[in-house]
Amino acid sequence: MAMKNPYNYSMPKSALKLKANLNNNKIDNIKETQGDTTKNKMDQYKEQKIMTAKPEELTLMLYEGLIKFLKQAKLFIKQRNIEKTNNSIIRSQDIINELNITLNMDYEISRNLRSIYVFMNERLIDANINKDEKSVEEVLGLAQDLKDTWKEAMGLAYAK
Repeated sequence: MAMKNPYNYSMPKSALKLKANLNNNKIDNIKETQGDTTKNKMDQYKEQKIMTAKPEELTLMLYEGLIKFLKQAKLFIKQRNIEKTNNSIIRSQDIINELNITLNMDYEISRNLRSIYVFMNERLIDANINKDEKSVEEVLGLAQDLKDTWKEAMGLAYAK
């Protein structure tokens, strides 16, 4: 039995934009300069990973990205780096918004997830205004729980 995906997409909008740009040859990341070669290969690897991932895997990648940016925000708050804190929190909010707008509201779980995402976003607004590490930590805990739950649900779905 397939897992009921509460998200209403086959790929996140950001991945669809990336795919469209790749198809239209708008991304020219084949630079042959010495310093950019490794970075471009990593970018190509990431792009390929996104393009070939299943929808459930894309959601997992979004959760992982959210956790990464929240951890960065905590670190930058400790370092009192306002600009980098802001950037990390904004990127976290972008991911939360992506998860939120792609919910398929035909499922009850989607309404519950939407409430969680709205709460997380509100906490991050507070965290960004006040540079509050505790608010970021609270959202980080929720993000880790959501990721772990999603990963477990994926495992159950693929086991059947």
